[in-house]
Amino acid sequence: MSNTEAPIPRLIGRGMTMGDQLARHARTKPDQIAYTFGERDLSYRELDQRVSRLANALRERGVRYGDRVVALGLNTLEVIETFLASTRLGAICVPVNFRLVADEIAYLLSDSGAAAAVVHAPLAQTFAKARAQVPELTTCLVYGGEAEAGAEAYEEVLAASSPEFDEETVNEYDAAFIMYTSGTTGKPKGAVLTHHNLLMHAFSNMAHLGVQPGDKVWLAAAPLFHIAGLSGMLPTLLLGGRTVLLPSGQFDPAATVELMERERISDVFLVPAQWQAIVDTPGVAERNLSCLGRISWGAAPASTTLLRRMIDTFPQAEVSTAFGQTECSPVTTLLRGEDSIRKIGSVGTPMLNVEVRVVDDDMNDVPRGEVGEIVYRSPMVMKEYWNKPKETAEAFRGGWFHSGDLVREDEDGYYFVVDRKKDMIISGGENIYCAEVENVLAAHPKIGEVALIGIPDEKWGETPLAVISPRTGDEAPTAAELSEWCTDRLARYKRPRHLAVVPALPRNPSGKILKTELRASQKAGKLDITSA
Repeated sequence: MSNTEAPIPRLIGRGMTMGDQLARHARTKPDQIAYTFGERDLSYRELDQRVSRLANALRERGVRYGDRVVALGLNTLEVIETFLASTRLGAICVPVNFRLVADEIAYLLSDSGAAAAVVHAPLAQTFAKARAQVPELTTCLVYGGEAEAGAEAYEEVLAASSPEFDEETVNEYDAAFIMYTSGTTGKPKGAVLTHHNLLMHAFSNMAHLGVQPGDKVWLAAAPLFHIAGLSGMLPTLLLGGRTVLLPSGQFDPAATVELMERERISDVFLVPAQWQAIVDTPGVAERNLSCLGRISWGAAPASTTLLRRMIDTFPQAEVSTAFGQTECSPVTTLLRGEDSIRKIGSVGTPMLNVEVRVVDDDMNDVPRGEVGEIVYRSPMVMKEYWNKPKETAEAFRGGWFHSGDLVREDEDGYYFVVDRKKDMIISGGENIYCAEVENVLAAHPKIGEVALIGIPDEKWGETPLAVISPRTGDEAPTAAELSEWCTDRLARYKRPRHLAVVPALPRNPSGKILKTELRASQKAGKLDITSA
């Protein structure tokens, strides 16, 4: 299904899209700062006018309801303007990872059938190479530098467009975004998220966590092409708060701490690797971060050691664990601050408006305490995979969305992630859940980060290999030391039998460790492996 059908009629007065929310705040609090990026502030009035100008410009260039508009840029205000203009126009925005090469971008352009793109100048040459493979894309606006041949200058286009917009009848059940999954295996799939998906997620998040309007200042640290970047800022937009945008590039923990202090950040989401760097920053506990009310993590597993350090470093803040996936807008379960210690290591309980089951391969519920796949029903679950009916049907088999995550539920109804279904190691007929072993290894004083993969074994079929990078300034543990560490902490069959040390683990831009790359390196003989 292509999502290009005419919209279901609705009354403009019932508007609930992101563009509608922006317009509401522009009328009621026009001078309130909506976004801060470096030295630049945008009020709700200024942002609303720029978004209307962009929506008009895209419309004048032939972009219609349901057409796809690519947003390719580093974390900049123009990416946010593209998001909002697309939703205001009734187009479907396609955020694209700025780290992709031309052929990868070309695949997304072709797969989505993009009609227009807004591109950051540092990425314009790469995009031009991709665009050459997709002649159907007719409009390209470039900001932040010179426009390539065949493209137009973003600011000039906005200046020539009207700040008054003739509203579209955008139906909230129609597609708003195509969010391409990280593609850790195979080609990325486009998860189609509707306006309703994202709004329900924002409302449920606020209701579940008890977010209050007023002094909310959100630090948008995640890449905007990632669902955490897009969805994370929506509660602040709905509340009419302020979002501070963190620049893209090499994550600087000291500069981030300074920014949090200077801008009086109240809420922030970071991936575990970033939180590790933050808590390792000298003097962080002495900084004036009294406004920091909630710190959240997700997108990749975090060790209990890291969580304890976060709790100790920021005692005034509620530590919140967010778990889910792109297809679910994304959060499905949350661990609230009061449970951070009592249920440390858990991803919490289902968020408001999320129903879950834990099932076996035949969709039978597994007994509480046993491992199974967590499946969902929720108004936040995606509409479909873009132009992939077979994959969509498979994902929704049995009438529930299949996450691919293996979990267990404890006696109090809290969920613990055990592994990704595809990453589970089967050794001698025993299931080894990587997350469990990784959590034990991550607590070793010499280990900075760790990933467990299965490697072929003639006797057992597979055996676990621990790939680690040492803590800064520390030597890596030996295979013998690792074996001793695990003796009283893991059953014998779960203990890694092999060890490889690398400077850093490969990650995608979302912070997820790329185990496919580790497996490829192991198969190619590129890892220096020792055995316990």
